[in-house]
Amino acid sequence: MRISYVCNECKKEYFSDKIEYVCPVCATQPVKAGEFRKGNLIVRLNREDLAKLKTKPNLSFYDFFPYPVPHSASFPIGVTPLVKPKRLQEKYGLPNLLFKLDSALPSGSFKDRASQLIVAQALAHGENKIALASTGNAGAAMSCAGAAYGLEVILFVPESAPINKLMQSVLYGATVVPVQGSYDDAFALSIYYTQQFGGINRNTAYNPMTVEGKKSVSIELFLQLGHADIDVVYVPVGDGCIYAGVCKGFIDLHAAGLIEKIPQVICVQSTKSNAISQAWKTGLFHSVSTTTCADSISVSSPANGRMAVRYIKETQSWATEVSDAEILEAQLELTRQAGVFVEPAAACAWAGLRKDVEKLKDLYGSDVSACVLLTGTGFKDMAVFDGRITLPASIANSYEAVTARFLDHQ
Repeated sequence: MRISYVCNECKKEYFSDKIEYVCPVCATQPVKAGEFRKGNLIVRLNREDLAKLKTKPNLSFYDFFPYPVPHSASFPIGVTPLVKPKRLQEKYGLPNLLFKLDSALPSGSFKDRASQLIVAQALAHGENKIALASTGNAGAAMSCAGAAYGLEVILFVPESAPINKLMQSVLYGATVVPVQGSYDDAFALSIYYTQQFGGINRNTAYNPMTVEGKKSVSIELFLQLGHADIDVVYVPVGDGCIYAGVCKGFIDLHAAGLIEKIPQVICVQSTKSNAISQAWKTGLFHSVSTTTCADSISVSSPANGRMAVRYIKETQSWATEVSDAEILEAQLELTRQAGVFVEPAAACAWAGLRKDVEKLKDLYGSDVSACVLLTGTGFKDMAVFDGRITLPASIANSYEAVTARFLDHQ
């Protein structure tokens, strides 16, 4: 697929066969302290190539990728399950409610989608080393993909990142470098590493192919639904890269003439990490302090915040904020009433839809087709249950103990 790059800010278009990261003009302009960065690039697919996809048999999301993915079965991305949660459909009066279970991807998170395309980019350019910063999921995903393809992965992480996620990367064989600082500090060090030692930089949004890889979920959903339209998709949002990817997938489908309407894509954030939501509401791209329990979406200065706000507006969507208490309640509800175990960041999307139920019914009626994107398995962050959930005490090895234990339940 032929491509060009367009700057999210100045709209200048670049044609290049080289690895491109950010707009050379906008990314070098100073921004005020505490404001979102500028200069992220959007990958624009060639219109003629897109038009050919409308009649292509056996369409796949790979047909929308800028790079071919060799040996895709070595690191299989999709098709992830579509869950029809009957109990929750009935509870909330939403018979067409769906969950897209991207926690079922190889490393347990949605970030595998971006990592697969970064692998393809590296192989296409003859690179065997990939560097990035992560609070956990992106690093684990890239490390998993690196192990599958035999690529070296150098991962810079804040030392406070969840141990489960860091251990994943170590086990996959990545070079993990804990940093005494924030994610932003790790981000800067990873870029320095690439400049000094070479390789591909996979940093979210900094490398525009991360958004391109993530758009595969929208195209996959479209194909799973038998080319049918969907009304609304709920997405958990931290740095804005997943959100932009979901929107970009539907935008490319529309540009190819495969869908008549672009669904509303709802940006869901914790009230304790709401920089993008606030930017959409106020028009001010200011960083925020973050204290949310949902570590995967805990971002003070979103790497892709400006693009996310742009896409909220272009898709005529909105942002919904939920409290950490609502996120944790939604996590348990998913587990106990749908049999779906996800980490708090993923549960944030479900918390947002729960909050918007009446709004959705007012806009679309109770037959609204709504999909919640569940992005990471609950095993990623078990520490969130400390002090909330405890194992029951053991009983004696006797029939009498069983009788005593359950007598009160009769």
